[in-house]
Amino acid sequence: MDFKTLKSFVSVATHRSFSGAAKDLNTVQPAVSRHISMLEEELGVTLFERSSRQVTITRAGRQLLKDATQILSLSNQAKQQVIRAHNGDIGSLTIAYLPSACLTFMAPLVRRYRERYPKVTVRLLEMTVSEQIEAFLENKIDIGFSRPLPPSLQHDFLCHDVYTDQLVAIVSSDHPLAHQKEVDLKALETNKFILFNREEAVGLFDDVILMCKEAGFSPNIISQPKHMQTLLTEVSAGFGVGIGPYCIRKLYSEGCHFLSIKQSKKAVMTELQYKASDQDALITAFVDITLKERTAIQQSMQ
Repeated sequence: MDFKTLKSFVSVATHRSFSGAAKDLNTVQPAVSRHISMLEEELGVTLFERSSRQVTITRAGRQLLKDATQILSLSNQAKQQVIRAHNGDIGSLTIAYLPSACLTFMAPLVRRYRERYPKVTVRLLEMTVSEQIEAFLENKIDIGFSRPLPPSLQHDFLCHDVYTDQLVAIVSSDHPLAHQKEVDLKALETNKFILFNREEAVGLFDDVILMCKEAGFSPNIISQPKHMQTLLTEVSAGFGVGIGPYCIRKLYSEGCHFLSIKQSKKAVMTELQYKASDQDALITAFVDITLKERTAIQQSMQ
């Protein structure tokens, strides 16, 4: 029992005619008759009572008609779903992002995607750099918004620059330097430092240490929080001064003052990343939308 014979059977049952079914299926009547005979032989039942004047479906035929109609409908639905999935119209997409770097543009970006692909289920996960790398390796996420990947992993991923940031100094609003817009890093030498946890962003941490070294001192690090919001809270509370990307001003930063660093020449990149082996239409569609919005994102992060 295959789809071709089931289609012939349903057509004969619908038209109550072998010739009508042949016309409907764009074939010849002997082919339809052969399909019905094969089906009856396979099932061991009579599906139609035939006479020179009419074709009447039997009780067994009525049961098969009910089931065959559902089977053919599910088959057609499956074909349509496969095509829609291939085209990126349905499915699920899991996106990880750095909240401190993507807070202002992630929601509008996802909204645009969902307006275009309303049948796709989008899942958003806040993750640090190290968490995203682990999630990629375990196939738990499809797309990541993060800092540049370690050289050992870069050949396995496709990466697109989203925007470029700069490192800034963060002091409390009652700090002696809070009235300034720019600071020489050497002027912070005697302060206690709060730096983002090295395990979560090795490159960022090492860039800060190198900047301090080039300025002629080693920072007195008293805290390495794993979340940028904690860094801002500790600075606001007067624990010490912080250094981080300027994008974190988009978090809750009341009581904090941001200063440009004269020695800051190192660009802090935010990238969109996904596995080079994963060319799923859902992913490429989101990437295309992101790249089209990239100029607007860059302007919003200035």
